[in-house]
Amino acid sequence: MALLDRLRALPPALVNLALTVGALAAQLAPFTSADGKWPLVLLLPVLAATLPLLLRRRFPMTVMFAVLIAIPFYDIIGNGPNQPIWYGWLIAVYTVAYRSPPPHRLVAIVLTAVGTLFFAGSVDTYVRTLAAWVAAYALGRVWVLTRQQSLALRERAMRLERERELAGERAAQQERDRIARDMHDILSHAVSLMVVQAESGPLAVRTQPERAEAAFDAIAASGRDAMGQLRRMLGLLKETEGPLDPQPTLDRVPELVDRIAQATLVETGTRLSLCHDAKVAAYRIIQESLTNVVKHAGARSAEVRLTWEAEALRITVTDDGRGPRGGEGGQGLIGIRERAAACGGTASFGPAPSGRGFQVSVRLPRGLAEVAG
Repeated sequence: MALLDRLRALPPALVNLALTVGALAAQLAPFTSADGKWPLVLLLPVLAATLPLLLRRRFPMTVMFAVLIAIPFYDIIGNGPNQPIWYGWLIAVYTVAYRSPPPHRLVAIVLTAVGTLFFAGSVDTYVRTLAAWVAAYALGRVWVLTRQQSLALRERAMRLERERELAGERAAQQERDRIARDMHDILSHAVSLMVVQAESGPLAVRTQPERAEAAFDAIAASGRDAMGQLRRMLGLLKETEGPLDPQPTLDRVPELVDRIAQATLVETGTRLSLCHDAKVAAYRIIQESLTNVVKHAGARSAEVRLTWEAEALRITVTDDGRGPRGGEGGQGLIGIRERAAACGGTASFGPAPSGRGFQVSVRLPRGLAEVAG
């Protein structure tokens, strides 16, 4: 393929000139190797059968017929050295096979076969001439097919490279979206808890010092947890030498619920061994749901229920507050739905069954995981 590419890179005029000079030299060679004096008029059909090759790319059919018409005049004039092969004609046939559309090629095949039969002096000459014509025509078609195959392979390689780049861009965008959701969950949850505890601390510092101390401890714990999780998130964007803390999963849900004074945890059913992504998603979904309870619901109580079904984990977070209003919690609820969908699950939101409060319901399928032993 590299040789074909180099040949195609040559200027067309230079290629035409080289072929014309080469064919003319081959047709004049018999004049130098044979004895005798030849009439100069014999050079006219030789030139007429060669020089039109300079225009073969622009007028392939015209050049082929011009060469074909000029050849018989060499025998009509006579008394010249034998010309075993008319190279200009073969080059013209090759050009027609390579550059002409199918109708033109069909006309060339029919007229060449008939013309060769008419001017051939014997069956042997006709067979040799026809064989040479077929070889030149076949070479032209093979070159076309080779070029088409080369272009097809090149286009396929470019398409695959572009698809690879697009896949990389999509993967990078998905990873950025995931990190953005995680950072949103971490920051909104931690800051919401800090604000609530900070607001209640001053009220209890004089009358209930123990409660105030617990509020400040909760603020510090929330800050430390947020810093650890953010460190891991940022570590995904920039490599660091130290080890990164693992993302929180279902095992840390009790700790998460304990930070919310009005929240309780209820777990029923037999635990399943979910994949790591589903465990992380479950934690983040509960985290975002509790964040909405603290920030928007104004609830006095909230329940986090983990129901282990035969093939899935159902997460239900229910509160007795007013729930999100207007744009409140919009991005958080969207993030919950996206996390569930990423694990093949579903998410729904709406008023609590009691008619007061808000409920988040998420179902995460087990997938290929097995029942935990």
